[in-house]
Amino acid sequence: MDRHDPALVADERTMLAQFLDYHRATLLWKVEGLDHEQLNTTTAASSLTLAALLKHLALNEESWFQQMLHGAEPSAPWNTVDWDADRDWDFHSAVDDQPADLIALYQQACARSREAVAAVASLDDLSVGTSKTGERFSLRWIMLHMIEETARHNGHADLLREAIDGATGE
Repeated sequence: MDRHDPALVADERTMLAQFLDYHRATLLWKVEGLDHEQLNTTTAASSLTLAALLKHLALNEESWFQQMLHGAEPSAPWNTVDWDADRDWDFHSAVDDQPADLIALYQQACARSREAVAAVASLDDLSVGTSKTGERFSLRWIMLHMIEETARHNGHADLLREAIDGATGE
């Protein structure tokens, strides 16, 4: 696993990218070495699984960096989902996916996100897509949101992994 602490001194864009990559690598660390059954283990208090987190965060990478930022159409598997029938399809369908497929889906989404960020000149550049109120998002806002989203779900991943096999750590 390629997980590095962000630099203590860097320009803003580099630092945002490093923090997001740190949290992406943390999620992959939390699922490392788990089999299908373990990846789909729940705790008594929740139906959330590590498999669901991987698929959900892959969707978020796709949604924010491809669709919202650049206006791209959804790619597979997101382009065939009936979101009206199951708003939480990413969470519900993950149980049917193999661990290696989920990890690859997430890693590929992150790689495409890095490319999407590199294609934008400035953190102040605005998204093609808009909010519910018609406002566009700056790349800075999207990156900060994805850091928050990934870090929050890493907290869930900590609890789930500890419940599975006792593994703890950052």
